[in-house]
Amino acid sequence: MNIKVAMTAIAGCALTLTATKVSSETKPVQHIEISASRFSFEPHEITVKKGEPVVLSVHSTDVTHGLVVEELGIRTEVKKGESEDLNITPETAGTFEGKCAHFCGKGHGSMTLVVHVVE
Repeated sequence: MNIKVAMTAIAGCALTLTATKVSSETKPVQHIEISASRFSFEPHEITVKKGEPVVLSVHSTDVTHGLVVEELGIRTEVKKGESEDLNITPETAGTFEGKCAHFCGKGHGSMTLVVHVVE
């Protein structure tokens, strides 16, 4: 069920907002925790569904790390001891390889994360 609300601004412009009622049957958003440490992501493979929103929480345990998955529009940098939440809704099915985007030492080149997007 959609509810439309019209508001008139002081300058006379109209703004329309659309709110969607959330039913008790709404599926919760998938939440995946990813830990980054020299020289790996844990888990090193994740699976998400095409068209469904996902929150990726990336946490760095030791130094600054980055995570980039170009095809999915994922790009972040996380400092030691901090976390970043990424909200994504993958629109393309396939297997995509992410990598650490912040040089973190000799094993940096092998630091990858595989994202499977399924129908």
